Amino acid sequence: MTDAQGPSAPGTLCLVTGATGYIGGRLVPELITAGHRVRCLARTPEKLRDHPWAGQAEIVRGDVTDAVSLASALRGVDVAYYLVHALGTGRDFEHTDRLAARNFAEQARAAGVRRIVYLGGLTPGGVPDRDLSPHLRSRAEVGRILLASGVPTTVLRAAVIIGSGSASFEMLRYLTERLPVMVTPSWVRTRIQPIAVRDVLRYLVGSARMPAEVSRAFDIGGPDVLTYLDMMRRYARVDGLPQRLILPVPVLTPRLSSHWVGLVTPVPRAIARPLAESLKYEVVCDEHDIATWVPDPPGTPLDFDTALTYALRKVRDAEVLTRWSSASVPGAPSDPLPTDPDWAGGSLYSDVRERTVEASPQALWRVVEGIGGENGWYSFPLAWAVRGWLDRLVGGVGLRRGRRDAAHLRVGDSLDFWRVEEIERGRLLRLRAEMRLPGLAWLEMHAEQDGDGRTRYRQRALFHPRGLAGHLYWWSVSPFHAVVFGGMARNIARTAEAGDDRGPAASTEPAAAGASGASAAAARAE
Repeated sequence: MTDAQGPSAPGTLCLVTGATGYIGGRLVPELITAGHRVRCLARTPEKLRDHPWAGQAEIVRGDVTDAVSLASALRGVDVAYYLVHALGTGRDFEHTDRLAARNFAEQARAAGVRRIVYLGGLTPGGVPDRDLSPHLRSRAEVGRILLASGVPTTVLRAAVIIGSGSASFEMLRYLTERLPVMVTPSWVRTRIQPIAVRDVLRYLVGSARMPAEVSRAFDIGGPDVLTYLDMMRRYARVDGLPQRLILPVPVLTPRLSSHWVGLVTPVPRAIARPLAESLKYEVVCDEHDIATWVPDPPGTPLDFDTALTYALRKVRDAEVLTRWSSASVPGAPSDPLPTDPDWAGGSLYSDVRERTVEASPQALWRVVEGIGGENGWYSFPLAWAVRGWLDRLVGGVGLRRGRRDAAHLRVGDSLDFWRVEEIERGRLLRLRAEMRLPGLAWLEMHAEQDGDGRTRYRQRALFHPRGLAGHLYWWSVSPFHAVVFGGMARNIARTAEAGDDRGPAASTEPAAAGASGASAAAARAE
């Protein structure tokens, strides 16, 4: 490509913000495959350490709201992808989005960036901004701020994104699979133009090659315009489920329906509510001009049924690359760490369990790394389920986020109501709690070998209380630790022994689940 056609030559340096998120984590390998150099900006670079592409991208620490770190990250960048938002961070998320976008626009212009690419939301035509949901209004405002930056900007506006692990897909999947009869809000009759995630990625990658004179917003969508009712019925058909009976009820407000979505699906209320509020608007593409600069190969954009088929295949084959929960839950703590030597006079409660395991360290590690999700937590399943439900009722993430992969974890993965904070492969798994708690909590699991060559399992639950409520919480639940944490250590050890060639026969004590299955191969797009 010539200079007049924009930054399209192989070796173009692309900055990806939001690389720990759903779209960003999938965009990076697509850009690398297209021949671009990639730099990722992350508040916690360690979360990207275990991604298959980590060794092929430059990863820098920083935040879009911090001018100094952002200026450093943008140095020498040709194309800057803006894939962050403050959805679910609280009532001030519009203000946070506004400040972050302005900072990004100013620093991109100062750094001489040749193009900004932003993935926003499709907004209904003819509806004033003041009448839009806060979610859609903020997305539209961010797009305008970036377009006014003085840097040529591509704003891609999408409605519902269909792909394994997306929040929209998970809402659709769980609502349809779990409820053969549904009383639904009136927004199920609203027309929507969904798009497959692989088409979104194709447009994002292709936008890097746009000529400098193009600076505008583009509507992107698939070939089908459907109501949410149509989408649920077509999901049932594609998935081979019996026909669903769906009864729309106008009295279900977005607030009430977000509670309903939050109870039935893994998507927490903080995210479900803005999504539900946005679904009451008809969002259909007014144009398809993007094809002028990013041509559609034959058979694309994918139709809705094909996009569903691909997404379901990835879920069943355990080949989900990223999920909506890949990004940390808003407000989740980043400090302190349980390894910090100085707690500034604070308390740190702990529950420690150790056992000798008649199995190899490798067999023990397979059980440790396979914990959670469908494999369970190896003790008192009802107690874990109740704790998950209680968390959902107070607006937390609950226990239903499950796992991205049935056998392997990486730093940054969500794991039910935990987040993988550290892995020392074959030795240590540290989880940080993302449930609603009056303090900070971690769960550590160690697979070790002692001086006599015996395999040792060491388990440590840690809690740093916040105020009096935190102390009262710890002492109220500590009587149950012998059952929950003691049983967990015992059953993990016995499961490892049962699954090891030199271990004893399987224990007769019931565990929540057995050892995890084989790893699935890495996959692209859906």
